[in-house]
Amino acid sequence: MKTAENATGCPAVCPCKTPCPVGRALAMIGGKWKLRLICTLTADGPQRYNELLKKTAGITNAMLASSLKELEADGLVTRTLYAEVPPRVEYALTDRGKELWPILHRLAHWAENEPFDGDESQAE
Repeated sequence: MKTAENATGCPAVCPCKTPCPVGRALAMIGGKWKLRLICTLTADGPQRYNELLKKTAGITNAMLASSLKELEADGLVTRTLYAEVPPRVEYALTDRGKELWPILHRLAHWAENEPFDGDESQAE
């Protein structure tokens, strides 16, 4: 039996396995703060904790710490502790984290050109 294809030539059925790789990716970058942190680290390079706190308006200390730990555990962010007095810690994207930028950039472009349900101003 032949699988139907959509306009892009991709199969019309979900090719995902269990667990779904897209679901795993979204779990890694999902939530209110992780994408903002990834974008800040992409735009501004390595940052100290307090710099990230200031640049991510509305985030709490607990949520910033939690988000950074999760991003680090997922291999997207590194935490570097410098042997200085007082101690200095910087957060930076790993190579794997940097690979996200072209994907996120493309997703942002797609979102800007895609009308939202109920938004009459963008209807064709």
